[in-house]
Amino acid sequence: MLRYVFADELHRFPQLAEGMFRDRADQFKTRLGWDVTVDENGEERDQYDELNPLYVIWEEADGSHGGSMRILPTTGPVMVNDVFGHLTDGRLIQSPLIWEVTRFCLARNSTPHVAGAIMLSGGEVMEGFGLTHIAGVFDARMIRIYRLIGSSPIVLGSEGTGRDQISVGLWPYSPEDCNRVAYRAGISRDLSRLWFRSAFGSKHHERTLRFTA
Repeated sequence: MLRYVFADELHRFPQLAEGMFRDRADQFKTRLGWDVTVDENGEERDQYDELNPLYVIWEEADGSHGGSMRILPTTGPVMVNDVFGHLTDGRLIQSPLIWEVTRFCLARNSTPHVAGAIMLSGGEVMEGFGLTHIAGVFDARMIRIYRLIGSSPIVLGSEGTGRDQISVGLWPYSPEDCNRVAYRAGISRDLSRLWFRSAFGSKHHERTLRFTA
């Protein structure tokens, strides 16, 4: 199942939190060789994890981390502006209606539907919080995954070639895209919406204000 958890609530899910940060270290440091910081506990974190982001986490049947991503509003510090702004010629992506997704991570043993489920959560977040777009940075390996999942971004700028290419993109909200991603992930929209409502419920708008303040 999908869980939507703010950073200040991760203490309620210690197994998921530990698994997420360890799998991030495994994916981004060990497998991809990115210049990221891994602490003495084998966990990968950066300064954006200190901003109380929203994490979307796939919880496996045994309670372990299957995959995840991190979400922050573009009205504050985000990687698309702070680190990769040169890819958009310095034009900042800043809007209360656009949030950024980063650290899209899959555990080594995750099943194929997990990537689709996490992408579907982006649609639920856009629908649930009234957003127009999700912004993100992605490398060349993700292009094939996005196509298979059924949701490809509008590319705003890129650098590098081949497997080393890095791009900034926008995913517009589209009910049709959400339904297509849900179908390919093998998850009903009713179930996906239930996971979202279970996380936010009647406190939905209150949490939005807190998140974007």
